[in-house]
Amino acid sequence: MSDPQTLSRQGAALAVVVAALLGAQPGAAAAQTPYANINKAAAAADITLKPLRGGVYLVEGSGGNMAAIGGPEGLLLVDDGIALSKAKMRTALKRVGKGPLRYAINTHWHWDHTDGNGWARQDGAVVVAHANTARHLEETIRVEEWGHTFTPVAAGARADMRITASTTIAFAGDQLVLRPYAPSHTDGDLSVYFQGADVLMTGDTWWNGLYPFIDYVAGGGIDGMIAAADASIAQAGARTIVVPGHGPVGGREDLVAYRTMLATIRDNVARLKGQGLTVDQVIAARPTAAFDDVWGKAIISPELFTRLVYRGV
Repeated sequence: MSDPQTLSRQGAALAVVVAALLGAQPGAAAAQTPYANINKAAAAADITLKPLRGGVYLVEGSGGNMAAIGGPEGLLLVDDGIALSKAKMRTALKRVGKGPLRYAINTHWHWDHTDGNGWARQDGAVVVAHANTARHLEETIRVEEWGHTFTPVAAGARADMRITASTTIAFAGDQLVLRPYAPSHTDGDLSVYFQGADVLMTGDTWWNGLYPFIDYVAGGGIDGMIAAADASIAQAGARTIVVPGHGPVGGREDLVAYRTMLATIRDNVARLKGQGLTVDQVIAARPTAAFDDVWGKAIISPELFTRLVYRGV
């Protein structure tokens, strides 16, 4: 669905947008932590809706990509963004459908996908998450790359339904199939497949046109990311609309390109590390060079991605 040149332009544009939202010029150091800057960006952004297929809407503007669907029983949300977007999210959801919010499904534990759990539960939603995601939300976890220590969420923001196996939820005339990935981006990632609409949500196991973040503290790893890409490719058909955790909506061919990028860089880094090179020496060897023009222009830099891969090989 997206050719490399298009993704390159989108990645470059995203880098400029991110820098502007964070109050910095491209290439300048941010004055605050990534965590604070991402919150600042969400506070400044509007919540936008884009119809995908079968009544499913892409929801953007608060952290990672989200999706919503409405039916006679109310509303369902996949990921609920950053809590400070609460009022904007509630307004946007009224354009999706009538009735209360019934479900909020978490694709993984990171706050830019789950921080809205508190208001979602206040609005009547059952929060659904992988059991490991639910556990991480109740722990104290330091993510150095984001410059933030996450503390346990309030009791009113905890997951209600904790799953460890494939689970189906009937909603709005569709069947939503929730499948746990093996540990990849984290150890609690879920895909959400709208079967009737043929729309697949991958969470942060896929960043389209962007190098991904890998959360080793919460059980992630580069080999698992490759395995998750394989699982998503197996789920997606030729017409499936695939929604990444970050980046533009794509399709199966984009997943295949992503998987190729991950596996090639993983092998490059593993070979150099096997020669006894330190992480800084591996970075200097530029094992990502062939992919940087497409994948390395935005949130996760080639240097940071190399460090993440090095940690896991």
